[in-house]
Amino acid sequence: MNDLLSVQHLTKRFKNLTAVDDISFSVASGQCFGVLGPNGAGKTTAIEVIEGILPATSGEVHLFGRPARRRDYQRVGIQFQHTALPDFLTVRETLQLFAAFYSQPLAQDELIELCALSDFIDRDTRRLSGGQRQRLLLALALINDPDLLFLDEPTTGLDPQSRRHFWSLVQAVKARGKTVVLTTHYMDEAQVLCDEIAIMDNGRIIEQGAPAQLLQQHFDGVKVHLPLASLNEFDLPFIAHPREDGVDIQTTQVDETVRQLSAAGVPLDGLKVSSPNLEDLFLKLTGHALRV
Repeated sequence: MNDLLSVQHLTKRFKNLTAVDDISFSVASGQCFGVLGPNGAGKTTAIEVIEGILPATSGEVHLFGRPARRRDYQRVGIQFQHTALPDFLTVRETLQLFAAFYSQPLAQDELIELCALSDFIDRDTRRLSGGQRQRLLLALALINDPDLLFLDEPTTGLDPQSRRHFWSLVQAVKARGKTVVLTTHYMDEAQVLCDEIAIMDNGRIIEQGAPAQLLQQHFDGVKVHLPLASLNEFDLPFIAHPREDGVDIQTTQVDETVRQLSAAGVPLDGLKVSSPNLEDLFLKLTGHALRV
């Protein structure tokens, strides 16, 4: 696969604040690449520099195999984290307005089907729910039929059902051969959608790779979760990691771990066994809970 996007030693400073600190990564054609991390990690600033909205302090951005030029951004679609829509227009009229900005926009019927807009196509945009609004904004980002699509925290504030509906739309967009760069602080979202991820914290990339590969690299076995405030009162032959809702124990031998817990008198009510996920990886790498 060819790299549609390459970022080399990108840094962005605002006076004494280094928001993006010497990051490098590349995105191959057809990938969904996730830039993960908590609010304040530098994700949005990095993406706005890559999109050409903010100037870089140093470093380079290459699009489509060459240093980014203004005309290259005609092949890019962007769904911003915060976007104002024109007042007093329906969804259909908004699509028609934005289509007029391009010489060869996607057909309106194609956008309506792809982004599931038909149920509210003639509704005033001021009366859209959060999920409906995000679907319209996705359609506007796709209206120029881009090769590269940026989605900046597109499901923030949506309810679980709307989030999962939006995930299915992103998967449909990717199935059309589009390359997607997604920023999110939802680790489950990245695990479902992304072929490769870069985890950012304090302006730097602290880990990068395919989700399954990173989990295999950093974890061995499964996670046993107990809804207890502390295990300090028990004499256990393994380490328990405190969480907000209990403690986690990493183990390769579930039966033996449960046996030892029971032998130590630990109450097993609510015990859960699961595979480590990206949020567990984030906690391990940063030492603190995900800030949302």
